[in-house]
Amino acid sequence: MTVHTAISPEAGERYARCVAVSKRVRWDIEADVIRGRRFDTSQKFLPDGLSLVHELGFLSEAEQRWLSQIQGRTYANIFGLVERFINAKVLEISREHWLGDQTALEALIRFSDEELKHQALFRRIERLAAEQMPEGYVETPDPNAVAEVVLGKSTWAVLALTLHIELFTQLHYRQSIEPETNISPLFKDVFLYHWKEECQHAILDELEWKRCDAQLSEEERDAAVDEFIELVVAVDGILQAQAAADAAYFSKTCGRSLPEAEFEKIHAGVLKAYRWQYILSGAQHPKFLEVLTGMITPEQGERIMGALATLQ
Repeated sequence: MTVHTAISPEAGERYARCVAVSKRVRWDIEADVIRGRRFDTSQKFLPDGLSLVHELGFLSEAEQRWLSQIQGRTYANIFGLVERFINAKVLEISREHWLGDQTALEALIRFSDEELKHQALFRRIERLAAEQMPEGYVETPDPNAVAEVVLGKSTWAVLALTLHIELFTQLHYRQSIEPETNISPLFKDVFLYHWKEECQHAILDELEWKRCDAQLSEEERDAAVDEFIELVVAVDGILQAQAAADAAYFSKTCGRSLPEAEFEKIHAGVLKAYRWQYILSGAQHPKFLEVLTGMITPEQGERIMGALATLQ
């Protein structure tokens, strides 16, 4: 049986605003984003605030630029990965609005449609990157396998992870990508247009997460907190594998033989950057902490923070 929960007038207005903005910012992959361009490999892809390549002072300027391009390729690929399970979960929870508020239903259907487009965008970006970068790059996680693991957890835990992702997407664009002038114009535009739609998605994540939370018992919520921690640990496992693959790819393609000590520092630096990009920047986001702490107990918060502390 499908459950239809009531939506407050305030929440209804927020769903409606998301629909209106979705219509206004709608964009096309080829006509608006790609526009017949290729990546400018004379510039970085990811800014230093995300790639952290500036912390590897023993690398030359050209080597730092190359490592930022490898990281940029992975950055786009991991977004395509996470949007696979996000879209599946959005379609699942939309069922609870089928015979209820139709504006909320439209907002979630638009969300799903945009996530499918984003996946197509990142597949397009991977093809463009592959055209200009040497063979040997490896994308370690399988999107469907990851999605199956994530979707095996409770909706509360999945929506917690999803809001965390949507919020750091905005943070990265506004604080690091938008103000940077020395990155590939195409790469910058990819995340400009991505950001335009992700802003609405974060609002919908929050609304749906709170709606889900209101239906849980204390015991169910406590179990969901543990599942959220398990998901964060699983994400870190993905990042560890990809950091190792990317460091090895850099070593093979940077044009010189790296001393072991330098390779180890590069590996550690890439993992640090990926943990910042995909876990810590979102976990520290004020809005995420506001919504999360409004649902959980101090003890549950300590469990989450304790797990995050191991990733520093």
